[in-house]
Amino acid sequence: MLCRAQLLALSTPRLAPAVTTIGRGKLPSVVARVRRGVATRAARNPAESVLDSLKGVLGIGGGSQSASSYTSADEMVPIDSGVYFEDNAPSWQELQQMVDAKGWEEPDLENGPTHPRALLRLFGEKEPKLTLWRDSAAWCPYCQKVWMQLEEKRIPYKIVKENMRCYGAKSPEYLKKAPSGLLPAMELNGRFYTESDAIMALLEQSFPDYNPLLPPRGTESSQRVPGLLRLERRLFSAWLGWLTSAWANESNRRTFEQTMDLVNAELGKQPGAYFLDDFSLVDCVFAPFLERIAASILYYKGLKVRGDGRWPNIDAWFNEMETRPTFAGIKSDIFTHVFDLPPQIGGCEFTADGEAIAGQLDGSDSGAWRLPLPPLTSTSLECHAPGEQPERDTLQAAARLVQNHEAVTKFSLRGPGAPGKPPVSAPLADPNALAALEYLPAADAAMRHVAHALLVGPDAKQGGQHALRIASSSGPSAYDTGAVALAAGYLRDRVGVPRDLPLPAARQLRAHCNWLIDNLQAA
Repeated sequence: MLCRAQLLALSTPRLAPAVTTIGRGKLPSVVARVRRGVATRAARNPAESVLDSLKGVLGIGGGSQSASSYTSADEMVPIDSGVYFEDNAPSWQELQQMVDAKGWEEPDLENGPTHPRALLRLFGEKEPKLTLWRDSAAWCPYCQKVWMQLEEKRIPYKIVKENMRCYGAKSPEYLKKAPSGLLPAMELNGRFYTESDAIMALLEQSFPDYNPLLPPRGTESSQRVPGLLRLERRLFSAWLGWLTSAWANESNRRTFEQTMDLVNAELGKQPGAYFLDDFSLVDCVFAPFLERIAASILYYKGLKVRGDGRWPNIDAWFNEMETRPTFAGIKSDIFTHVFDLPPQIGGCEFTADGEAIAGQLDGSDSGAWRLPLPPLTSTSLECHAPGEQPERDTLQAAARLVQNHEAVTKFSLRGPGAPGKPPVSAPLADPNALAALEYLPAADAAMRHVAHALLVGPDAKQGGQHALRIASSSGPSAYDTGAVALAAGYLRDRVGVPRDLPLPAARQLRAHCNWLIDNLQAA
């Protein structure tokens, strides 16, 4: 069994500390994509020009801002497009009844499959045996591998969520335990531990009867483990060397591809799809970074790591991993990764090949993230071997929206609101943002239209009494579209995977937000 010191020796380097600016090179244009809202689409739709003129005032257009340019609550201005929509969507109570009628059942967060919202995991036992601290947004790769190990071993544990530096402050209680603020952390038998590899080694040593994830000592498989862990760090270095650099592109690409060749070869040394004879701790260690590699190298560099046949054993590994409830419950998506990585590692650099494909992945191309959505497969642009079930996925998105509608609606109003002080470096997060709550009735009506479209389908909705319609004038049951369009765009761009929804359901919610925006702007 690997000792703590061996795992620690193989764990460096860590991701660089979060920075207070938004990175280097072309990253401001990336942030513009994330913060595009409706305002930055005026070139595609003349009806958006009113909103476009306000983006500088509201600080939501593109690029990063200095603290002095942020708008206070007192300075927020009304957003009046002069176009109104009818508040004729079903009530939240009626929508909940529709969700229930479709047979939606809430997941068992304590004992069921892996779920990012869980705060206590018992696996049928009565009490947790330890406490895990991980990041709130499920962005941290080091948290992810410990999280997956605990889920695979089925050790009962309690979860406490803390912010990463790039999107908020940590609680005073946590900083008393961990003055460095590092995540993940674990408390076991009254002692507190940080550093993911030390935690993983300790879990294997302390809970040998809970599904061991390392092969017995002295076996051929156990002799492969140290070399595989060194290869994971080599891959990490080659990945970041290309991803974060605008220099020596061809050389950095060759180094990355040669290292991927080595990983692919190691995966081919046994009959199954995993690194060893069966799923092991090695897969837990590789999983967070192979997932982020597949997302970021496609988006920023234009190279399809998965699903293109270049590395067939890596393809098979991904496909097999996605059959595991643990990985399925933890796995993120391309959009979330490519915007949560820059504030963690200091910036990512585009190539021309990446620029050419990025809009299809981040929704900024005119046809992207719109209904009908292209199918998800093991070889689609965003690979997802389990595929999708649109009826299930739209129901899951609708159920989450309906059950959490008050918080979601208020959150969306950060779009027409103002950025927070102090600013944070993560473009997908702004915990101090000011929501424009004066538009709450309008946003509430809009979110009910989105939920209804998810439940019955846009075509059926538009053919019935609850169709989303433009009103001839303002009135007690009609609202201006301006702030609502910004709110829907803000929500669309901040649906996190897996934090809020799994990928198939998240893409449905994003596309239905676009359906709302497009219909409001059609006038």
